[in-house]
Amino acid sequence: MGGHNDQAYEGKDTDSSLCHLAVCLVSGGMDSCVTAAIAREDTDKLAFLHVSYGQRTARRERRAFEELADFFVADRRLAISIEYLTQVGGSSLTDEAIAVADADLSSREVPTSYVPFRNSHLLSIATSWAEVIGASRIYIGAVSEDSSGYPDCRPDFYEAFQRTIDVGTKPETQIKIITPVIYLRKAEIVRRGLALGAPLELTWSCYQSEDKACGRCDSCALRLRAFQEAGVHDPISYA
Repeated sequence: MGGHNDQAYEGKDTDSSLCHLAVCLVSGGMDSCVTAAIAREDTDKLAFLHVSYGQRTARRERRAFEELADFFVADRRLAISIEYLTQVGGSSLTDEAIAVADADLSSREVPTSYVPFRNSHLLSIATSWAEVIGASRIYIGAVSEDSSGYPDCRPDFYEAFQRTIDVGTKPETQIKIITPVIYLRKAEIVRRGLALGAPLELTWSCYQSEDKACGRCDSCALRLRAFQEAGVHDPISYA
């Protein structure tokens, strides 16, 4: 599945042959773009899923999603809003009263940009749609290493969620979670994307700007460092 670094969590389905239909979660960022490129190699048909949750850059990320869906010629696409997460709050991405902090890549603490348990919401929606349309895989561009330390990006979270899918879907439903970049560093993701011809110029990573990327938030800093370490120019514009 796209290479030796791909991670699949064993569920009810143990067939490793080419997948006929897969749901791919596409935020519009670099990691999900490269994940989509990997999924395109693995899969006959792709169903692109975008979930906005009231984040500051929702419109810009939605634009990136649509452009990526066009580029990869997604067989299906679905965009859903779960803006109720703004009512829950607790994150600088969904609560205007919490400032987006400048990057501190040496910090080991969970940053203010963490949206509490967000990925469980994304995976729940993806699982529901996958079961309805008969998809056998869910691709998500979670990154454990060299990321901001979000607890719902760790491999054991996806192992646990795989068990939830197995016990919470119909007996005949067979859905695997695939996390092909989870063990890659950001620079390796850039290189993998370039090797696959992924359109990184269409992606958006900034947490707080929709015009030019701020260059100061955690996501921008991780992205800039990744391109620098990969020895290539980042194709998006920065303030």
